[in-house]
Amino acid sequence: MTEPTTPDLRPFPSDQGPGIAAPTGLLEMERRLRLLGDVATWEDVDPEAHSTWDAPYGPPEEWGLLIENHEIAGPHGPVPVRVYTPQAAADGPRPCLVWLHGGGFMHGDLDMPEGDHVSRGVAGRADAVVVSVDYRLCDEIDGSPGRPFPGGPEHVTAPIPLDDVCAAVAWTRDSAEALGIDPARVAIGGASAGADLAATASLRLADEGTPLAASLLMYPVTHPLRPEPDAEESAALALTPPMLRFSRETMQAMSGNYIGRPLEEATPYDFPGLASPEQLAGLAGVTRTYIEADEYDDLRVGGRRYAEQLRVAGVDVEFAVRRGVCHGHLNRVGLAEARQSMDRMGQLVREL
Repeated sequence: MTEPTTPDLRPFPSDQGPGIAAPTGLLEMERRLRLLGDVATWEDVDPEAHSTWDAPYGPPEEWGLLIENHEIAGPHGPVPVRVYTPQAAADGPRPCLVWLHGGGFMHGDLDMPEGDHVSRGVAGRADAVVVSVDYRLCDEIDGSPGRPFPGGPEHVTAPIPLDDVCAAVAWTRDSAEALGIDPARVAIGGASAGADLAATASLRLADEGTPLAASLLMYPVTHPLRPEPDAEESAALALTPPMLRFSRETMQAMSGNYIGRPLEEATPYDFPGLASPEQLAGLAGVTRTYIEADEYDDLRVGGRRYAEQLRVAGVDVEFAVRRGVCHGHLNRVGLAEARQSMDRMGQLVREL
């Protein structure tokens, strides 16, 4: 069993608050965060600071990959997937990552950087096949329709997105020969809401006796409401601009919209942090779990807490905080810390 750790992934320390300067300066995203100020909405942000915030960090990466789109059968209708395969010849079956973008269960697609750029980056780094899943999305919190999907129910709530994900895992394993992968070396991963789905799929599949090889959870949603932060987490959150925060009201609205029923009725198949020690113990020995949190992100508290829950249950878990970044840093193409996160993900997939 691996103890959950919080390695310092930053090459130099940050400032710790007003009046305390970092000896070597801030990381680039951290610097841009400070420019946003302490205003409540994006409309209040200085236009120049907003422009700087949205500016790219660098060019996209280029990898030699074959990229194919498919529609697979799911219990609620077709599920689009995009398969990324290294063009170089392989010595044998490759490992595979089933990947899930984020977006609050309401947004996101296969083309967003968190979907496409990350899939390319992990496939190239790990010499692995990546299957990116376009799972069904919920309507907006205000009830307005979300992005339409081919077939299926008119209104989407849990467990429909999870059903889509598990169908994609089953298709990936069943298609192992055609995909050139080892069905015993299939991992699952995701970012934010996608990481919630990756974690709950890991639980469901382990309960069904078909566990995955590993789970890679990047700044995950783990609990319907955020657990209480510790002192260090509170200090970092105090430096996070308000419009980037996940307030209790925001979490309540997002989580309730996802499950479509009172939060008191949420289950571990909705939010993995609700799982009992006994259920989590079912992952021990079968699903290695990597959890990476962002420093300036309310969701890091739940990620740390879930890592602690997994450790108590005997699961092989590693917990890390990516310093100097806010929630969703994998969407920032060219960001050094995003490359570092993909380096670690690629290493873990190679080790399957």
